[in-house]
Order: sequence, then structure tokens, then C-alpha cells
Amino acid sequence: MKKIYGSASEALDGLLFDGMFVAAGGFGLCGLPENLLQAIRVAGTQNLTFASNNAGVDDFGIGILLQTRQVKKMIASYVGENDTFMQQYLSGELELEFNPQGTLAERMRAAGCGIPGFYTKTGVGTVIAEGKEHKDFNGETYILETGLFADVSIVKAWKADETGNLVFRKTARNFNPPAAMCGKICVAEVEEIVPTGSLDPDLIHLPGIYVHRLIQGTHEKRIEQRTVRAL
Repeated sequence: MKKIYGSASEALDGLLFDGMFVAAGGFGLCGLPENLLQAIRVAGTQNLTFASNNAGVDDFGIGILLQTRQVKKMIASYVGENDTFMQQYLSGELELEFNPQGTLAERMRAAGCGIPGFYTKTGVGTVIAEGKEHKDFNGETYILETGLFADVSIVKAWKADETGNLVFRKTARNFNPPAAMCGKICVAEVEEIVPTGSLDPDLIHLPGIYVHRLIQGTHEKRIEQRTVRAL
């Protein structure tokens, strides 16, 4: 089966449709599938639901899709640093489903393992728990969270071999592995594609069984908050 494609638009060809659910890797501005996000913007796909830790900033990450109003709902943990997000949410244009970070990661991972739901103590007694099933185990109350089964996953890795085995670099190994797992189809963009067999099996972070399409691209390494110390 062909896995390597020549561009982000080619890799997404036939996968995009209005109203679809996309899971995206990344944390802050680190490990973002920026080429794939740009390709979605160019494609003009509308009414998207995104599950991602955050929405990038105004002109980077998912933020570029907010600018074009292609996103109707965000399932996220952190939404700071993005004025466009704030304006659209406060005006009622954008739906928002808040998730604690650990819960969001586990909802993605659970879906990738075929688990439709799980119980967690996180969020009990808060607005997160409203409308969710509560159950007691060993004298403690838990709430039921459901797995996130996405139509497409888009992720960013450092290296891949030709079969799609992925290696992430440092902080970029954040939400990318669980996001990759939970999509019916996973498209990954990487900085380098190496021959099959050249990666140390013990250093592979995500098996190629989860990755269906692959591109190699250039990436911008941004710093979200530059902090300096006064001399």
C-alpha cells in the first residue's frame, strides 16, 4: 500500500469533507502538523470539529483555520494566546468543549485502542462533569468520558521510515501519538523519511500500523512566549 505522498494536498486528497472531525497533534506551537493544516485551509473544507490540545495562535496552527472560519467546534484543553479564538467564542460563532489535558489525551488513546469509554475522577464536582454519568468505585466518584473517534488524524513527527513507523523529537512527542491513534485515517508529516529497517525498533514511538499516509516537509520552529532575563 502506498504511504508516501508528494505533498500535503496529495496526502489529504479524497479524505476531506464538510462537517468532518479532525484530531490534530501539537502542544502550544510545538509539533504542529503545519503543512497539513495549510492544505486544509487551501481546500476550503467547512464546519470542522477539531480535537487538539490548543488552537495555536492567530496566524499559526489551527489559528489559520479560525481566521477563515472553517472551524465550528474545538475540543481542547487550553485556548489562550489566540485572540481570534476568543472573539469567535465570545460572539457565539465557535463551539467549545473543554477537556482536562490528561482526559483529552486518554480520550484519544482510548479510541485508538477501540475503547468507547472510561471512568475518571478528573472533573468530578466541576462543570466538566455536568451531564455525564457518575459512578462510585471503592467509595470514590468517577465520571464517564467517551473515546474520541476522528475521521482523520493529522500529526507531526521528526522521522519516519517508508512503512510509517514514527519517531518524535523531544517536546513534539506530546499529543501527537494519541492523536495519530484515534483517526480512521492518519496522515503524518515528518522532517525526514529514512529507508525501512534503519530505525532502531526500540526507539520507535508510534508503529506504522497507525499511519496511512506520509509526507516530508519543511517546518517553522516558533517560540510561543519568548522570555528573557534582565541583566
